[in-house]
Amino acid sequence: MTHVEILATVPLALALIHLARIDIKQRILPDIITLPLVVAGLGLSLLDGPEAVITCAIGAAAGFAIFFVIGEVFFRLRGYEGLGLGDAKLFSAAGAWLGWAALPTVLLIASLGALGYIAATGWKSGRAIAFGPWLCFGFFVSWCLKLI
Repeated sequence: MTHVEILATVPLALALIHLARIDIKQRILPDIITLPLVVAGLGLSLLDGPEAVITCAIGAAAGFAIFFVIGEVFFRLRGYEGLGLGDAKLFSAAGAWLGWAALPTVLLIASLGALGYIAATGWKSGRAIAFGPWLCFGFFVSWCLKLI
């Protein structure tokens, strides 16, 4: 853990809060925020050496690819979008900041948060839920765990 990583926590939190609010209201995760997060994560990995850069680059690529494939399969089976490219880019950003090995943790935290919300609010089957806020939550919790 470096001082730069600790200082990066505040802008990361602000970006993730902003993304969550936008996704709740508009059901989009804008590239103007998600793509710079990918670049910032990869840039931050430079501080930890070449191995970290490779781990984070693989994380960024894997994060995007996993969600892209899931979204594409869902679309082909159902005929409508269930997981958008914004989610894939946000998951890519998580991989860029945390490395590929943290992606299952991010996804687990996000999924459990979303399922808990659905259970607590009596969400009706068939209604869409914005997954971006939960990805933001999983991303940030995983980042904080990395700093401990």
